[in-house]
Amino acid sequence: MRRLIATALVLSPFLIAPAMAFEAVHTITDSVSLTVDSGLVQTERIGTSYGVSGTNIEVTTLGGLNGGSATAAATHTAGDYDIKTDGQAFTFNESLTIGDTPVTSQTAASGTIAAPTLFGTAVTQHGGAAGNLAGTLSPTGISTVTAGGAGTTGVAQRTVTLTVFD
Repeated sequence: MRRLIATALVLSPFLIAPAMAFEAVHTITDSVSLTVDSGLVQTERIGTSYGVSGTNIEVTTLGGLNGGSATAAATHTAGDYDIKTDGQAFTFNESLTIGDTPVTSQTAASGTIAAPTLFGTAVTQHGGAAGNLAGTLSPTGISTVTAGGAGTTGVAQRTVTLTVFD
């Protein structure tokens, strides 16, 4: 019995979990982000197309397109159509889309195109103007952001975390 008690006393510090644990976490994050949007021009040319269909239609001259070139859009040639059998039902459909004239060059100055060529489908967005946009980090912990012009974003962030016991 004495050996059992002695063995238990010797091993007990290893079998019992410690009563105290310690953890310390310290985090400080300061940031200021300033953004000025860039200008955007996105445009897509529309091609030239011609179509004709119908029933009970007599074609004297079929309409169509004359080919364009690198500097000119295609052009349309008119057709000559008539009703084939008088007094009978007929259908006729003719459609024409004249495409955009190709542009071979545009001039950019200081990163912008002053007069962009806009084709059939176009999206434009003005660039931002920094104006008074500004941001500062402060040793007192209060960051500041001053508003800018249109198309600007300013974000200030401060994170402080102190954890001693978790």
